[in-house]
Amino acid sequence: MNLNEALNKLKEAGYKYTNKRAMILEFFANEGRYRTAKELLSYMEPHYDGISFDTIYRNLHLFNELGILESTELDGEKHYQIRCANHHHHHFICRKCGATKRIQICPMDMIDDDLSGYMIEGHKFEVYGLCPACQAA
Repeated sequence: MNLNEALNKLKEAGYKYTNKRAMILEFFANEGRYRTAKELLSYMEPHYDGISFDTIYRNLHLFNELGILESTELDGEKHYQIRCANHHHHHFICRKCGATKRIQICPMDMIDDDLSGYMIEGHKFEVYGLCPACQAA
């Protein structure tokens, strides 16, 4: 999802466009990797004196609920990135820098028979480790 798509999705859901919201979405659109609320706050503080974690978390939660951002938990802390695609896929996520790589296979294809009779409502498959750049550092 690019910045314009994210802003349109926000508008279509009936939410007001604000410069803060645009800047938050711009941060994630430009990063292309998972980032924390703390990193976002550090990015926003020079532009918005007195911006609070509450403002950051409220918007992150909204964007996650609207499907603009996706989230994961790394080392006990929630990380976010802009939704990267509209098709089904999974990720390798670097624990050090937050970089992601798409995984095109889905483990659900291999376990469907084991769940015969069960109603599956969703799933999430993530692989964690270090990317080549972080391994070399």
